[in-house]
Amino acid sequence: MRILSLLPSATEIVYALGLEEDLVGVTHECDWPPAARAKRPVSFSALPHAAEPAEVDRLVSASINGGEPIYRLDNEAVRELRPDLVLTQDLCAVCAVPSGHVNDALELLGCRAEVLSMDPSSLSDVLDCVLDVGAVTGAEDAAATLVEGLRDRLRAVSDAVAGRTRPRTFALEWSDPPFNGGHWVPEMIELAGGEAVLSSRGTPSVRVTWEQIAAASPETVVFMPCGYDLEAAVAEATPLLDRPELSAAAFFAVDASSYFSRPGPRLVDGVEILASALHHDAVPESAPGTVRRLR
Repeated sequence: MRILSLLPSATEIVYALGLEEDLVGVTHECDWPPAARAKRPVSFSALPHAAEPAEVDRLVSASINGGEPIYRLDNEAVRELRPDLVLTQDLCAVCAVPSGHVNDALELLGCRAEVLSMDPSSLSDVLDCVLDVGAVTGAEDAAATLVEGLRDRLRAVSDAVAGRTRPRTFALEWSDPPFNGGHWVPEMIELAGGEAVLSSRGTPSVRVTWEQIAAASPETVVFMPCGYDLEAAVAEATPLLDRPELSAAAFFAVDASSYFSRPGPRLVDGVEILASALHHDAVPESAPGTVRRLR
């Protein structure tokens, strides 16, 4: 089988299931595991490199409202790779090429590949996506074993923080304008022993105001800007530390791209990272390069 992944999280699943030899193409953002960088990229972002958060928000809003798409397919590359299976999504037009655009491109190219759209909104959905990929690739046993191990790790974290005081925790997914962390993030906070504020399980991230954040009075803020690694998040967080709305809260920056933004197996690492930040005396310390306490 020739697999084309148009999602970094799907690429991670393919490797986790031992299907890397079948993977023929990826996106320009597929960087985990590092070997994925050697695969041929077939989609690209139209966002300018190193754009400021406010500019990214403006461009994304324009795209969602009928402007140019954020992600574009290299149709010639898709034609040459002749995929049998394309892994994509409809969850977020900002994150990857939507499945509708993929189907249109495949029809234009005369390609009869199967398209699997992966659209999780919870941790359980993410684990189901692993099982779905296993089912369509004949790797059911590997998928079941992987998911069982991930669930065991989630139970271990939940047990470790059970009965402890739950700090009011706000996940800040974007800084200008501020957005909350949606979809699976509130569930991650709760499993890690926090009380998620200004968010609801399974719902998309939404814009919030600084006044709303102040009124929520978070005890802990976790800055997880979508698509940023730890060092980029730390750099972006520096001016946020001076905001009066956040002055009373402990403040952490995390590697969002690896452990929070992408709906793949490493979200379980993200739960463990959150637990180490919220309850450092109950769970093992996180690995270097995953989280940093700034206040």
